[in-house]
Amino acid sequence: MKQTKNNSLFESGQVLSALGKSFEKLNPRLMIKNPVMFTVEIGTFVMLIVTLFIAITHDKTQGSLGYNIAIFTILFLTLLFANFAEAIAEARGKAQADSLRKTRQDTPAKKVFPIGEMYTNEIKVVSSSELKKGDVFVCDAGDIIPMDGEIIEGLASIDESAITGESAPVIRESGGDKSSVTGGTKVLSDRIVVKVTTEAGESFLDKMIALVEGASRQKTPNEIALTILLAGFTLVFIIVCITLVPFAIYAGTKLTIAAIISLFVCLIPTTIGGLLSAIGIAGMDRALRANVITKSGKAVETAGDIDTLLLDKTGTITIGNRKATAFYPTLGVAQMDFIRKAMLSSMADETPEGKSIVELGKELKGSILPDEMDNVTFIKFTAETRASGVDMPNGVKLRKGAFDSMRKKIEQAGNTMPGDVEEQVRKIASNGGTPLVLEENGNALGVIELQDIIKDGIAERFDRLRKMGVKTVMVTGDNPLTAKFIAAKAGVDDFIAEATPEDKMNYIRKEQQSGKLVAMMGDGTNDAPALAQADVGVAMNSGTQAAKEAGNMVDLDNDPTKLIEIVEIGKQLLITRGTLTTFSIANDVAKYFAIVPALFITSIPTLQGLNVMNLHSPESAILSAVIFNAIIIPLLIPLALRGVEYKPIGATRLLRRNLLIYGIGGVIVPFIGIKLIDILVSYFI
Repeated sequence: MKQTKNNSLFESGQVLSALGKSFEKLNPRLMIKNPVMFTVEIGTFVMLIVTLFIAITHDKTQGSLGYNIAIFTILFLTLLFANFAEAIAEARGKAQADSLRKTRQDTPAKKVFPIGEMYTNEIKVVSSSELKKGDVFVCDAGDIIPMDGEIIEGLASIDESAITGESAPVIRESGGDKSSVTGGTKVLSDRIVVKVTTEAGESFLDKMIALVEGASRQKTPNEIALTILLAGFTLVFIIVCITLVPFAIYAGTKLTIAAIISLFVCLIPTTIGGLLSAIGIAGMDRALRANVITKSGKAVETAGDIDTLLLDKTGTITIGNRKATAFYPTLGVAQMDFIRKAMLSSMADETPEGKSIVELGKELKGSILPDEMDNVTFIKFTAETRASGVDMPNGVKLRKGAFDSMRKKIEQAGNTMPGDVEEQVRKIASNGGTPLVLEENGNALGVIELQDIIKDGIAERFDRLRKMGVKTVMVTGDNPLTAKFIAAKAGVDDFIAEATPEDKMNYIRKEQQSGKLVAMMGDGTNDAPALAQADVGVAMNSGTQAAKEAGNMVDLDNDPTKLIEIVEIGKQLLITRGTLTTFSIANDVAKYFAIVPALFITSIPTLQGLNVMNLHSPESAILSAVIFNAIIIPLLIPLALRGVEYKPIGATRLLRRNLLIYGIGGVIVPFIGIKLIDILVSYFI
């Protein structure tokens, strides 16, 4: 059962920290990265000088001291509110980092030292900080795993709740794609031997903590593009405000510095300018709260736009690993002899499938003679050969593997695949199973049946992705018949059968060359190239170190269907940014009708028709507009952090819906807000 996480938007400790950071972020070197708010800071500084000038000289040509102090204070608060939005988003990320950091302890490690000519092992207890890449340590029940590594021997139950929040233990074992362990997790049972895969200080958690803290968070391409657009708007309104000065002189209206700066600050898109960074950081934070650590904001953003998703069949579409269910010897081969040789061929196969063959053989009373294990050479399973086996000292070579691989070996030996074997392969495949062929010195001995179980509800999940516009592709090493059966039953859109690492890469490149964004989920070393090539690469935390290094996301829960949630988080980030941009620009329309008519209505009475708000005076209009401009930012911070709800209703309907709510709402809300503020302000002027 997953531990409950604190999803409160504003915790007291985070708020206090963010308030302090808000002042630190006033540093112009930091503010210049946000052109919109940087110009607001310049305007605020100018207002400070004007206010001090009036206080010293008592010159009221630029308005009263109280009025200018009010304008300066509101602009200063606008800056703080914008900085607070970014700081509170960062504080939430740092809180998550602190939670992860608790798992990084300088724990004792039982390091293995080879000694003597016979390389017998001696175990000494050292600090985890002394471990180096390539070192080997052992962990017994109750031990904290001191460093990231790969299990090279043994099987154990691991408590990963410190990282994932999941209280249920998980099984990790040598071989296959469930061999990776993370420093800070706890061994609950049995004994494992682990090889360190990272240097001290560069472990998975060390890197993830740094990423979560966001110290070097880079802007995404869309965020950069929007920043440039907002900077363009800002430049346009600088020109507009400057040209208003000679127009005012011609019209006989005197514009104060406070009026010009207030008009400028209200017309530029300060709302989205103040919230832009917070939206991006909050997207990464939402992913983390879903137990997905992202290496960049770009990965989250790209997930919202993906067109194609590649998923491994085993463990993703099906429940865990395939298991051997039956042995089918060819004509002329005795049943028990076939079982014995199938077991022999699997002795060096560390994959769960290989182990299940040995287990089934033992259940059926199959046995291997002790002398058969003397001086043999085991051939381990690899993704390239897709076969494993054993070479006997008497010249017998047994190989067990995928049908197509074994057929090639048999044909290369000058033999043919028996008809009953081919028929059994087709029968197993048509029933959704996976057939493995066993051959001896180029002669087929029979077929071993493996079966998969499709996860409950997986078809519904794929249907959700389809509604989002995402094409699902199942990747499997099975033959085409088996792959087709499972793909149809699971409801995926396409499949890649008998897939090699190169096949995955080629499929991803083909999709990318046609202009599509591709996501890949994997956990094995052979998935690493495809994870690196994909636009979004999600590695399982239980997977190999190579997979975690290659991907730009790591799923701490090891839930292969998590990408559905990641896609929704990415789409939510894009929608949130788009809707708040729409709202911010729509705000400018209302603020224009609030300030411009009020400034010129005395000298140009015909502008009374534009004074639809019927504001009290030019001074109250300016104050009301800048006050609303300031307070709308903190009011929208919860929405920026939580995100606009995503619904898979299609891009056109979604655009129409957001324009209706945030476009029209962005015009109406300021009209109401500015008018109410004007009523209050008029009592004090």
